[in-house]
Amino acid sequence: MSPSAGDRERSAGSELLRRARKLVRIASSPGYRRALRHGVAAAIEHERLPYRPDLRVVVDVGAHKGQFATFARERFPAAKIVCIEPLPGPREALRSVLDGDGRVRVHDVAASNRTEERVEMHVSRHDDSSSLQPIGARQIAAFPGTEESGSTLVRTVRLDELLDRAELDAPGLLKIDVQGHEYEVLEGASGILAGFEQVVVEVSFAELYEGQRLAGDVTALLHDAGFALAGVFNLRRARSGACLQADFLFERAEGGG
Repeated sequence: MSPSAGDRERSAGSELLRRARKLVRIASSPGYRRALRHGVAAAIEHERLPYRPDLRVVVDVGAHKGQFATFARERFPAAKIVCIEPLPGPREALRSVLDGDGRVRVHDVAASNRTEERVEMHVSRHDDSSSLQPIGARQIAAFPGTEESGSTLVRTVRLDELLDRAELDAPGLLKIDVQGHEYEVLEGASGILAGFEQVVVEVSFAELYEGQRLAGDVTALLHDAGFALAGVFNLRRARSGACLQADFLFERAEGGG
């Protein structure tokens, strides 16, 4: 059943209210305000997640303009932050926000399950929806404006080849938000997953990007790696009410790894 005009109006009203609340919260933090002057809105939706307060390293895969990194810098002032972002435009914005912070390193690559020099990335009109997976019709229908506007070639790397487990100070957090390519990123991190205590992954319940692995596959992979699902946050629905995406937080199970 397609949504009624009333449903669409309520959905639009809820989104406007959400954005207004986010701006109020951002305005309350000097660090968030500085980032906003560069066009970067901190990912304050992550404030509700029960992250460990003593994290010493945060690996941000799919860092885009630094939305999550800006949040992490405020939330974990003692932590090193490693950002992975292949697109030059968003990466330039990220560096403008985090420039000069010795705790932050930025890698201009895409994380995957293989290391290759030239791999096609599908660039969305909204560049935060770009992916190594082709953008699907359901993604475009659910999130208007995310259709492909072009493509570019990027270098892909396995995280366990890019990062040395010895430099991943415990406890660590691995955050992955790569628009349908999360499973492959985790496959490429198999050699260093044991170095993290928490993993937060944006997962999908429907195929939004062609060939993507869904929430159950991601959960099974992390379960086999010694992690247990600790919570589901930031659930996003289609206008029909169907669940589309959420942030899954995993924690190392007792005796895991």
